[in-house]
Amino acid sequence: MSNEKINAQVIAVFPNKVRIVVDDLEDFKVAEESLKVGSYLKIEDNENAILIAVIENFQITVNSIGSRDHIIEAFPLGILRGNKFERGGDSLAIPPKEVRPAGIDEIKKIYEDSIEETERFTFAELSSNRSVRVPVNGNKFFNKHIAVVGSTGSGKSHTLSTLIQKAVSGKSGNFALNNSHIIIFDIHSEYRSAFPDANYIDTSNLILPYWLLNSEELEEFFLDTEANDHNQRYIFKEAVVANRIESFSGGADARRKIHYDSPLYFDIQKVLDYAILKNTEQIDSGEEYQSGAKKGQPKTTQGSLFGKLTNYVNRLENKINDTRLDFLLSDRAKKITFEQTLGNLLGYSDKNSNVTIIDLSGVPFEVLSITVSLISRLIFEYGYYYKRLRFNNNPSEKVNNDIPILLVYEEAHKYVPNSDLMKFRSSKKSIERIAKEGRKYGVTLLLASQRPSEISETIFSQCNNFIAMRLTNPVDQGYVKKLLPDTLGSLIDKMTSFKQGEALLVGESIILPSIVQIDCCLPEPSSNDIPYWKLWRDEWKALSFIELKSEWHK
Repeated sequence: MSNEKINAQVIAVFPNKVRIVVDDLEDFKVAEESLKVGSYLKIEDNENAILIAVIENFQITVNSIGSRDHIIEAFPLGILRGNKFERGGDSLAIPPKEVRPAGIDEIKKIYEDSIEETERFTFAELSSNRSVRVPVNGNKFFNKHIAVVGSTGSGKSHTLSTLIQKAVSGKSGNFALNNSHIIIFDIHSEYRSAFPDANYIDTSNLILPYWLLNSEELEEFFLDTEANDHNQRYIFKEAVVANRIESFSGGADARRKIHYDSPLYFDIQKVLDYAILKNTEQIDSGEEYQSGAKKGQPKTTQGSLFGKLTNYVNRLENKINDTRLDFLLSDRAKKITFEQTLGNLLGYSDKNSNVTIIDLSGVPFEVLSITVSLISRLIFEYGYYYKRLRFNNNPSEKVNNDIPILLVYEEAHKYVPNSDLMKFRSSKKSIERIAKEGRKYGVTLLLASQRPSEISETIFSQCNNFIAMRLTNPVDQGYVKKLLPDTLGSLIDKMTSFKQGEALLVGESIILPSIVQIDCCLPEPSSNDIPYWKLWRDEWKALSFIELKSEWHK
């Protein structure tokens, strides 16, 4: 293509837009490029700088001599000076020398040269040109909180699987396991098939000792918090602290420091026994009956709490006898140690694993918040105390945590909704704390949701990296737009028309906001749509209701 055939010039420059007039679009094309919305342009000025812009729209106007001009409006991404790309493009001098489509080599230079090879983490390619890989800065991607949003069917579960599969496969040596530690809260049993070597935990082998719950979690679990009964709260607290002291094998000085929030064992059955005692307590008055059948027997009066703890006792008995809560209240939960509990969650078990999947599908909804809260809080406190330990051992230590953790919350609006209801209080408090402080201690979040507008804004606003897939709900679209930078131009408006696996990638980890196609994951999560029509056309299938009932009643 000769320069004579190129007839394009900039006619206006705005802070967020460049307007270009082109005589003939066919002459303007580059052989290997298709010119379309989303294609890249390069605009050279007199200062030996190249402005890179992405086409937002095409228009046609009729000029003064009756012929048609093609108007291209493009969003400026940044300036390419030599081999260095700089964000921003509102300083372009007019008139520029020439405008032409950016070649593949120049587009690759923008992305590949922007990040040191040792820091590159790549899981996608440019949607408009699939031969261009789009890396992010792995450190900036994972040490900041991440949000993945997209409607059902947009490819969100596959995107999560791709991210994690690539994270656990990245190595700087020939060792078997790298040092990645990722915990997935799986609410729909989707991810076991994507991570066959994961440390898989469900209600059949999940053991979370109730005695590790803090005071708020204990009361939410065992007490009727809506009733606001100070009697049950007082008796429960008194019994828990007394039994912790009684069960503690340390010295007298250590016993004096035990309090309601101490992460020490107590026997919930003895707490129940104490409540029953107080609810039926008869106190010797110091007098005797002077006549009648009880003559000579001591007189008794009802205790101050006689009959006032009946509801509390019934609630406690029901909890202890509920087999669905065995993962919290069984003998196994009483006997497991703190070290074993934390090791299992972090992937340190008989078979060490980079990925721990916590399948929450079998957890009763009424204790889902408490379960998520306890695990999240334990991981946060691990980061906090591990940092203290490292600095105690080496006061000049610069790395807070050399075993950092990523917590992945699938369907995050289920645990941290934008709601003040009591049943979500525990999980919201734990996860909000991680969102605000976790990065300092090597604990980061990945929030995935199909309804971002229903997530706690306190948490969602802390995310620095976004993978925004197709969103069809206008409320969700508006919510995400409000949290993303206002310099994205029309890129953000394309979310409604994204194909499956296509996403807007934006954040501190990428050189410039880009529409990308996420790599396919292998193996896949079990989140594929059920092929109704294919299955309905098959022969009638037998169903064992006996086996179904057995599984149902486990």
